[in-house]
Amino acid sequence: MSDDHPSGGAQAPRSFLERLGHALAGEPRNRAELLEELRAAQANGLMSPDTLAMVEGAIAVSDQQVSDVMVPRAHMVCVPVDSTLAEVLDIVVESGHSRFPVTGEDRDEVLGILLAKDLLKVLRDGATAIDLRTLLRPVSLIPESKRLNLLLKEFRQGRRHMAVVVDEYGGVAGLVTIEDVLEEIVGDISDETDDEEPTALIQPQPDGRFLIAAQTPIEAFNARFGTAFPDEDYDTVGGLITDALGHLPKAGETAQLGEFTFSVTKADNRRLIQLAVQPPAKAA
Repeated sequence: MSDDHPSGGAQAPRSFLERLGHALAGEPRNRAELLEELRAAQANGLMSPDTLAMVEGAIAVSDQQVSDVMVPRAHMVCVPVDSTLAEVLDIVVESGHSRFPVTGEDRDEVLGILLAKDLLKVLRDGATAIDLRTLLRPVSLIPESKRLNLLLKEFRQGRRHMAVVVDEYGGVAGLVTIEDVLEEIVGDISDETDDEEPTALIQPQPDGRFLIAAQTPIEAFNARFGTAFPDEDYDTVGGLITDALGHLPKAGETAQLGEFTFSVTKADNRRLIQLAVQPPAKAA
C-alpha cells in the first residue's frame, strides 16, 4: 500500500505553501510574471489581500533606495550637543521619539545618537546636569542611494535602528529608521504616541460625491446610505471593493456595486486607502 495518501483514499489538505507552490508551478521568468502569479493566487483565494500586499512590499523593497523613504533634513528632530538637561527633556517629550541625532555646530556635524532610555538612567540617578557626549551611541552614515533591502540587513546585523543619510557632498540629507523600511513592507506602523487621524471616514464633497476611507466599516456605510452590502466576509468598504475587483486596487480603478460606482482615489502598493462614490439621488 502506498504511503502517499492517508487510509481510505482521501487526500490530505495541502498547506498554504504547497498550494502557493502549485500556483507558481509555471516558474515565472521575471519579477513581473512572479507578481502576476501571486496576484492570481490571491484572486483564487490562496492568500489574503493583506498577505499579497506584504509580499509585494517585500519584493519592491529591493528596488527602492534610502532617499525614497528617509525623513528629510528639514524634518529631523536633533539635539544640540551643548543642550541643558531641561532643553533635552523638552525635545524628547515634545517629539515622542526614542532616538535622536546629536549635532555639533550645525546639522552636518552629527556626533552620535542619543537614546531616550540612556537619558532615563541619568534621571534615575538624580542628575541635575548632563554632558551629552558621555551618552552618545555610534552613528551610522549611509548614502542616499543605498538599497533598502541592504539597509534592512545591516540594521538587523548591527542591531541598530537609525542611520543618518548623507548626500554626495557629505552633507546630512536626512535620517532613516528600521521602522521606515518595515513600513514599506507591512504598511504604516502606528503607536500610542502617533496623532489620531482627524479626518471623518465619510466626507461629503461639494459636487455631491463622498470620499470614503477604505477602513470605513460596511455597517457604517450601510447606515449612512441605506444600503445592505454584506459584511459577513469583510468588515470594511476597502475589503468589499478589493473582493469585487479580485486584486489589490490601484488609483483610478472603478467597481460597480449595485447603484454605486466606487472610484479608487488613493492607494499604494500595499493597501487601498480612499475611494470616491457618487450615490444615487435617493441615497444621498
